[in-house]
Amino acid sequence: MTLKTGFICDESYFWHDTGNGALCLRPGGWVESDVHSENPATKRRVKNLLERSGFIKELKPIEPRTATREEIELNHVSSYIDKVKELSDTTGGDAGDIAIVGTGSYEIACLSAGGALTGVDAVMNGDVQNVYALTRPPGHHAEMEIGMGFCLFNNVAIAAKYARKKYGLKRIMIVDWDVHHGNGTENAFYDDPEVLFVSLHQEFNFPPDRGLTQHTGEGDGRGYNINIPLPAGTGNAGYLYAFEKIIEPIAEQFKPELVLVSAGQDPSPFDPLAQMMVTAEGFGKIAAIAKNIAERHCGGRLVVCHEGGYSSAYVPFCTLRVIESISGLKSKVEEDPYQMVIDGLPSDVLAKHQKEAIDQIAKHHSEFWGLMVK
Repeated sequence: MTLKTGFICDESYFWHDTGNGALCLRPGGWVESDVHSENPATKRRVKNLLERSGFIKELKPIEPRTATREEIELNHVSSYIDKVKELSDTTGGDAGDIAIVGTGSYEIACLSAGGALTGVDAVMNGDVQNVYALTRPPGHHAEMEIGMGFCLFNNVAIAAKYARKKYGLKRIMIVDWDVHHGNGTENAFYDDPEVLFVSLHQEFNFPPDRGLTQHTGEGDGRGYNINIPLPAGTGNAGYLYAFEKIIEPIAEQFKPELVLVSAGQDPSPFDPLAQMMVTAEGFGKIAAIAKNIAERHCGGRLVVCHEGGYSSAYVPFCTLRVIESISGLKSKVEEDPYQMVIDGLPSDVLAKHQKEAIDQIAKHHSEFWGLMVK
């Protein structure tokens, strides 16, 4: 019997309260109150589309457990965890650089991290073929000692350290396609050769001065940190070229025992916090490559954790295509309803400057990984 794709979600994820805002700012001064970018609808509407289309019936629902304090401490210092809990238990506040804690957010953040851990257990125990975890709050910006960029606890970093501790894994690959650099995950493994971290992101976006090509790791971890900063305006063709020229050849050599993905659907053309052009179909294609890497090297063990994506209208369709790809099934949503809007965009065109940028990145990593560069 073919195993299903697991789907992890919990209503509590939508109750993490980021309050009012305008994009990523709190209202005040000249900033009029609006809906905060990281609001529940950006995730809830994913689940709504899965249910409305009936595709959720093709998935195996898995209830997330709450990560323990000890598990959160695999990646975060005790004083920072205490700070998040104190803010959560009182009036809320900021746990770092735009890392909003609402009342009750501590328990939800522990459940979000626990969703990633639940996903790891499900694939390692062979209960499902792979997992999509619709977790919230996101995690990839969260550093060991401070929150950042809407992230409180680093779900994927905790999951990687948990997988290594519980299952004795020696080669874990993390692919982060969120449009913003996964600084927290990078720092968690910067000197660690057992975790290969790959981040595709828009260059010069958030956080500033992070995710540069020359940031390749240090000590024993040198070479195992792969940053792919892409020019603004990069679409499907550029992302697929980066996977072909850099990510797949490196994965072929690294041979991961588990693949984790930080899936931010914010490189889309409709995202208010980015300037990229990956369409829903494009997300489906890059997810298929991630699945293929897992199938080639680790029996298909793949856990995809939701990160950013701030177009509440378009994120559901991008995420649906991701889940379709990793499940190998098609939903009733045959066409992208926004296709008529994006038809004029060069999403499937690899511009000369984009190709040159990716080739230069590949050349930078060729010394360590022996990539074929013309």
